[in-house]
Amino acid sequence: MPNTIHLYRVFKAPVERVFRAFVEPDAYAKWIPPHGFACSIDVFEPHTGGNFRMSFRNLTTGDSHAFGGAFLEIVPNELIKATDTFEDPNMPGTMVTTTEFRTVMAGTEVRITQENIPDMIPPEMCHLGWQESLQLLALLVEPEIRM
Repeated sequence: MPNTIHLYRVFKAPVERVFRAFVEPDAYAKWIPPHGFACSIDVFEPHTGGNFRMSFRNLTTGDSHAFGGAFLEIVPNELIKATDTFEDPNMPGTMVTTTEFRTVMAGTEVRITQENIPDMIPPEMCHLGWQESLQLLALLVEPEIRM
């Protein structure tokens, strides 16, 4: 039975910078793969109706898995809703990931809901992978670099 996970994090950065890290391909590739993986982006069209395709490569084994999807809805600095489909036939179905952004006193609140996670991915492993990615996102968006 497919699973759903919920994530919540506050970043010490303005919403515009955090949102940009989700829609600029160079920035996205820097933080989205969990520890031990590298990301290659083939297609990235971050607008409502746009598509994406990317792969994560395991640096230990050299194996990679590709996935892609569509941006169902994007509201700048507020919402990104997208589908994800793995190219591996052992991981069927289409996940839906909804990311909500909100300005709070400390910076930006991000809430992520990922639905229809394939049975092959234990929800706790998915949650841990996301936590690693969000740590990398914090390292990218929280520094105030004025040059």
